[in-house]
Amino acid sequence: MLNYKINFNQIEWESPIEGVKCKAYNYGNKRIRLIEYTKEMPPHWCEKGHYGLILEGEIEIEYTNQKIVYKKGDGVFIPDGTMHKHKGRVITESVKVIFIEDV
Repeated sequence: MLNYKINFNQIEWESPIEGVKCKAYNYGNKRIRLIEYTKEMPPHWCEKGHYGLILEGEIEIEYTNQKIVYKKGDGVFIPDGTMHKHKGRVITESVKVIFIEDV
């Protein structure tokens, strides 16, 4: 039976790299992640698409030709691919984000 509610409190935090921890729920080819970034996150270019919402804090995302500051309540829409490569820098102590992604 499909559970229509995701209880993130029952999902363990994972830390794929320093300064990043996340909780993920997968269903079919979709994933919803609750992520917390801190200032310890090392700068790195990413080519994966991200679609979501900033829940808390502020992050600056650098693209090839511009930098954008995202704040609480802002939506994030970054398609996959090298032409949309990006890297983030946490401005506040931490940033919490929800992302919905293809698996």
